[in-house]
Amino acid sequence: MHEIKCPHCGKTFNIDEAGYADILNQVRDEAFDKALHERLTLAEQDKKNAVELAETKVASQMEKEVAKKNSEIARLKEELKSSAELVQARVTGELRNEAAKKDSEIARLKEELKSADVAKKLALREALGVVEKERDDLKRDLEAKDAEQKLLASSLKEKYETQIKDRDDAIERLKDMKARLSTKMVGETLEQHCEIEFNKIRATAFPRAYFEKDNDARTGSKGDYVFREADEGGTEFISIMFEMKNENDGTATKKKNEDFLKELDKDRIEKGCEYAILVSLLEPDSELYNGGIVDVSHRFPKMYVVRPQFFIPMVTLLRNGALNSLTYKSELARVREQNIDITNFEDDLKAFKTGFARNYDLASKKFKTAIDEIDKTIDHLQKTKEALLGSENNLRLANNKADDLTIKKLTRGNPTMAAKFAELKDAEDSDA
Repeated sequence: MHEIKCPHCGKTFNIDEAGYADILNQVRDEAFDKALHERLTLAEQDKKNAVELAETKVASQMEKEVAKKNSEIARLKEELKSSAELVQARVTGELRNEAAKKDSEIARLKEELKSADVAKKLALREALGVVEKERDDLKRDLEAKDAEQKLLASSLKEKYETQIKDRDDAIERLKDMKARLSTKMVGETLEQHCEIEFNKIRATAFPRAYFEKDNDARTGSKGDYVFREADEGGTEFISIMFEMKNENDGTATKKKNEDFLKELDKDRIEKGCEYAILVSLLEPDSELYNGGIVDVSHRFPKMYVVRPQFFIPMVTLLRNGALNSLTYKSELARVREQNIDITNFEDDLKAFKTGFARNYDLASKKFKTAIDEIDKTIDHLQKTKEALLGSENNLRLANNKADDLTIKKLTRGNPTMAAKFAELKDAEDSDA
């Protein structure tokens, strides 16, 4: 016996071993459930923190890459601009120097003409004619140089405009590459790309994982791929439903990622998966989806939208987070198995009680029927007894009447019979 004191009223009472063990088990189960709930809550928080940290890390990495690309583009533009200005300045300076030399020569000749005497005017005129001719030649040369300079400048302008256009095209390609996050889809579909990327690291990173196409359309719809992984004991600790969406640039009606979230959540529930991930190239200009991993669990539980190059990091992130909570899941699975064993024991006990009660009811009914038959037999025998007792009484009365019957009573009031009996008696006496 154990003595228990009530913490509320202070009353002390005694309970047997079975009651004490039952109360102890209740206290232990409550403490275990509370501790298990706290551990699961901490594991879920750790997984959420890991996801947020990975999102932040990936977003930071992408920002660094984009900043690096932008700085490289700016540097190329500055180099192009500096090269064009340098060539133009060089050509302009050479032409200006040549023109300055010619102008200086003309001025010198003019000064000589002014200082010469009249006697030499004719010769000077002739010389002036030569000089004017040279000046005209120089002027034509200068004009030719000027035209050549303009042509060269125009050629350089066209050349550098072409280079700038090429750089602009390269910038656009970089922007497009940024929108598509550098995923090469030449000659392969998005599904094939993801499957190839997964198979590259399957043997080393996911040796026990299942990653295959979802071909089960019995419920009317199916996803693209299903990922599942279990521990050595066969306890599944993570499952993901994947949907891959791509779109050609020439498609008239552009789809949005939100158009596929509801169907993906339905497939996740029907196939019994914990997470759902949409790997998408839709909305290539969206800053939201180009920023990295997008959590849309506010719309549908445990759902994410990622670009293709985040496919493997996202799987690894969720899988590592699930591994951290595997201990708690294994412990929970063991508790569930124990509960199942207890439930099976209770079911067996209930079946035994039901069968025993049924057999008892049948035996009780048959016993009651036998008792009723015995009661009926007793009633019949009682009536027979009463009838026999009535017959015995009548026989007794008849015997009494026979005992009371004498010759005297028979002959009383009957002289004839009295005379007959007297003669019979006299004959008997004479024979004696």
